[in-house]
Amino acid sequence: MTPSSAGPPDSDGLTSRDFPVLWPVLTRWADNDMFGHLNNAVYYQLFDTAINGWINTNVPDIDPVTMAAQGIVAESGCRYFSELHFPQRLVVGVAVTRLGNSSVTYRLGIFRAAEELAAGDEQTPAALGHWVHVYIDRTNRRPVPIPDAIRSLLSTATVR
Repeated sequence: MTPSSAGPPDSDGLTSRDFPVLWPVLTRWADNDMFGHLNNAVYYQLFDTAINGWINTNVPDIDPVTMAAQGIVAESGCRYFSELHFPQRLVVGVAVTRLGNSSVTYRLGIFRAAEELAAGDEQTPAALGHWVHVYIDRTNRRPVPIPDAIRSLLSTATVR
């Protein structure tokens, strides 16, 4: 076994304090797989819900269905550290790690909601993801600058 595959990846020492946005999400019965824990695809749905929910509730007059620029997912990934399941209440941590002209890279963490933690537990992520949105023109599908109102919000969650 090579050193890179000697064990599971770690969470890079991150905790919920490393995420400027903490977006609450609920799990559903249908989210569980046959083993009784969240299906891997659900983690991506939670990431998508947190990012778009945060943007859509904090940028006035935004309609993602009709706006000229659309943020599409160009890349995503997830590392899993501990099992989650329905009916846990969760929080998705959102941090912007790169804010380019037409793209934004997010670091995402999924945490048990505070009331789900045992006394003294640290809020380390059960999963850690990354997500890249590229903004494109709705008509010609070519990259365009991130709309100013969205860029302004994204800058509030930028971390180094």
